[in-house]
Amino acid sequence: MEFTAVFEKVSEGYIAFIEELPGANTQGDTLEEARDNLLEAIQLVLEANRVLAEEFIQGRDVLKERIVTAAS
Repeated sequence: MEFTAVFEKVSEGYIAFIEELPGANTQGDTLEEARDNLLEAIQLVLEANRVLAEEFIQGRDVLKERIVTAAS
């Protein structure tokens, strides 16, 4: 997977978010710390979304398959 990270310098350090993944946002005292924190935020959002999806489809007759898309 490939995402677009956006970093903004603020007086407290950096804030950061992923354009393609709402909820994946964080901050850090340094750019490096913000990058590290953003990687963790991505993992947490993806894991939380998977749990919510699994709860939603539990007991339903669904078809699951992998899908790959190219970024535009």
